[in-house]
Order: sequence, then structure tokens, then C-alpha cells
Amino acid sequence: MKLSNYVSLAEVTKSDTAKRKGISNEPTPEHLENLKTICTEVFDKVREHFGVPIYISSGYRSAALNKAIGGSSTSDHNLGRALDLDQDGHGNGVTNMDVFNFIVNNLEFDQCIFEFGTTKNPDWVHVGYRKGANRKQILVAYRDAAGKTKYKPFK
Repeated sequence: MKLSNYVSLAEVTKSDTAKRKGISNEPTPEHLENLKTICTEVFDKVREHFGVPIYISSGYRSAALNKAIGGSSTSDHNLGRALDLDQDGHGNGVTNMDVFNFIVNNLEFDQCIFEFGTTKNPDWVHVGYRKGANRKQILVAYRDAAGKTKYKPFK
């Protein structure tokens, strides 16, 4: 099933953990609509801008899958409103920083998170989209001294 011009349902629900543990990662009808929206409003626009394949490292997570991986119970991945994009290592000339900058400077979004990495390039880009309720938060993820993930405004 196609969610948008460039994204299939299989692509955003693929999970090695779900497969290995026999966990269903099937979205509800509401979550499916959210996935269609973020794919159309964000993913397709990124793909069309760069003109190369864009790689989704994490998309939808059912409640059971999210629990199995230790994800946040408030994650927008659980509702089909977030994607993690990871371009690095694909050899097409587009970096994670390129994707991050394009989203921040050109698109409507709820959150765009520079996930870990170096000061010049994130390990991946988390982008969330909430139809009619986007906050335009630009954050950076980091680990505190105890190794807990924290977020602060991106500068």
C-alpha cells in the first residue's frame, strides 16, 4: 500500500525487532491517516527537493513494539506522526545535516530533532508532523552524565 508518492506502508512499519519478537506493527486507521499526512507533507517534499532516495530508519511503532524497544510512551512514532531519516552512508551526496537544514528552513513540522552525532552532522534526523498543531520545535538530542537522553533547543 502506498502512503504517498514515495513511501509504502511496508517501509514505515518495517521492524527487525517486531519480526524477531512476533509483535504486530500494524497501524490503526487513525495512525494510518497520520502516516499518510507526514509522508505527503514532509517526506515527499524532502525527496523531491534532493531528487535522490531518502531513507527511513524508523517510522511507525505500535504500542507493543515501542515498549519492546524501550521507546518513550509519548513518542509521536506511536501515533504515526514521526519519521527518523538517515542519509549517511548511502553515497548519494545528501547528508543528514542537509536533510535537517532543508526541513527546518523550508517545511512545516512539529519537531525537527538533530539526533546525537557531531556538531556538524546528526546521526539521524527525527521529524514530526501534527496536522493543524505544529509547534516548529527545533531540538538537539544528547545524553546526560548518566546516559539518559535529553533534549535542548538547537542553536
